[in-house]
Amino acid sequence: MKPEAAEAVETCRIDVWLWRARFFKTRSLAAAFVEGKRVRLTRSGQESRLDKPSRNVRPGDQLVFAVGGKVTAVTVEAMGERRGPPAEARTLYSPLQIY
Repeated sequence: MKPEAAEAVETCRIDVWLWRARFFKTRSLAAAFVEGKRVRLTRSGQESRLDKPSRNVRPGDQLVFAVGGKVTAVTVEAMGERRGPPAEARTLYSPLQIY
């Protein structure tokens, strides 16, 4: 393994992360949602609209999206290893206050 690979920041595809965090029942639903440009990502003060499910998120990123008429704003805390129970999924993010 290369030394720089050991220092690489942990990342995850946005569609996988949304599915693991239990915002969507299937990964394909999460991918379709992202392809519709309905997720905003803020990283290091730069805001962008995600357009591909293959885009990566990392801890510290802020996401804003609306599902079912409810606006959701979260900070990514962890990537997760699997799609676990709801209690485990809630450890992957922390809610943001929207004013």
